[in-house]
Amino acid sequence: MSINHRASPFVGVLEKDPKISLIGTLAMLVEAPGAFDLVQQGRIWALADVVSSWPNVEEAVVGVTNVMLTFEQPPDDIGALTAELIELWHRLSPRNSDGKLIEIPVIYGGELGFDLPALVARSGLSARDVIRIHSEGEYTVCAIASSPGFGYLHGLDRRIFMPRKTVPSLNMRAGSVTIGGMQTGVAALSSPNGWNAIGWASVQMFDPQRQQPSLMLPGDRVRFRIDRIEL
Repeated sequence: MSINHRASPFVGVLEKDPKISLIGTLAMLVEAPGAFDLVQQGRIWALADVVSSWPNVEEAVVGVTNVMLTFEQPPDDIGALTAELIELWHRLSPRNSDGKLIEIPVIYGGELGFDLPALVARSGLSARDVIRIHSEGEYTVCAIASSPGFGYLHGLDRRIFMPRKTVPSLNMRAGSVTIGGMQTGVAALSSPNGWNAIGWASVQMFDPQRQQPSLMLPGDRVRFRIDRIEL
């Protein structure tokens, strides 16, 4: 998740402390130290689970390697709160990715998988190899962000990493199965999108009428199944 606000840093004493920054007077960002991995993401989940029930915390919004806390009122003692968060970070055990398994049938390639040829050209693999590699993976939902119901999925094979586009597609269809850098996902809305579409799934990722509107939740696991291939 990208936070485009000017932040005032309160950096911990230890090198491996999380970075904690204020965002205005009613929000705070806690960022995991070091390179991304699922252990650090699991600690982010665990931290969010605990602090979401703290007094004055309105919401704990999980992102990829970070969690944003929003407050009902400006905290009285920023220094004490920062120290408490750092201490909790080191004390908590990471939460495992033990959520539900979601299987998503995909039509790979075709009119809605229009970026598959570019990925083939970059990777040096055949289209069928790209599809096989993508569909054989099991992915972990790190966060729901960017748009309602959009899950950032970790676990993509590095052979099919693909940089995000410098010029986004103007109207990528909801259900597009995409790759952006080292992550994959399923577009929840029809909108401009800088990720690379390799297929399409008919599964509705977000439905406000459902008891749980987002199909995916952090910690869930996702597998893509080949419905058919259009080359």
